[in-house]
Amino acid sequence: MHELLKFNNGKLLRQALTHRSYVNENPGEKDNERLEFLGDALLTFLSGEYLYLDTRYREMAEDEMTRRRSALVDEKQLAKFAIEVGLESLMRLGKGAIQDGGLKSPNLLSSTFESVVGAYYLDCDGNIEKIRPIILDLFKSVPEEIIQVRSNVDSRNRFQEWVQANFESILPHYITERIGGQDHAPEYFAQVFVGEQLYGEGKARGKKEAKKRSAENALTKLKKQGLIAE
Repeated sequence: MHELLKFNNGKLLRQALTHRSYVNENPGEKDNERLEFLGDALLTFLSGEYLYLDTRYREMAEDEMTRRRSALVDEKQLAKFAIEVGLESLMRLGKGAIQDGGLKSPNLLSSTFESVVGAYYLDCDGNIEKIRPIILDLFKSVPEEIIQVRSNVDSRNRFQEWVQANFESILPHYITERIGGQDHAPEYFAQVFVGEQLYGEGKARGKKEAKKRSAENALTKLKKQGLIAE
């Protein structure tokens, strides 16, 4: 069993593995969405700390570090971590989600991984020192060339860099809303704004992918306007 799954509180781990689709079919259970929120915050912090302290990146500029941080915690990479620690066979999904291939869904795998990270942190009484080495080992297992390639194609980071270069003390912000889909495969609509101005929109299954597509839409519009190079 992977170290990340060794809990003192088995009920907490059970909740971390429980998707909303399972709760809908099994009333009385608790879903993992709040734990997912906590895990996402922890992974963002730990990935930033990892890059900042690693001697290989000592001279790296902030924008490049931001891209690499996103590459370490994007949906595809977190799904790989989930499989590596054994979550693929442990996720508690509804029957419909399983029939639709949910056990192999990058979106569900990555969100469950975030939930387990958040739950493990709570299981350790909020002691980040207990979870840091486990997560750092996973980060270190990602080949450097994969981080580099993936960081170069992240649309949200590229759009943010453009905003920072053209606006003073302002960052893009995203608004997402669920517009349909099943509980195990919700569809979201995202909009990206700079100040009050709308720059791009996108639809996708999963909030992160919808935000990514809205950033891609914004970049496409900027290219058409000649504001960024092809």
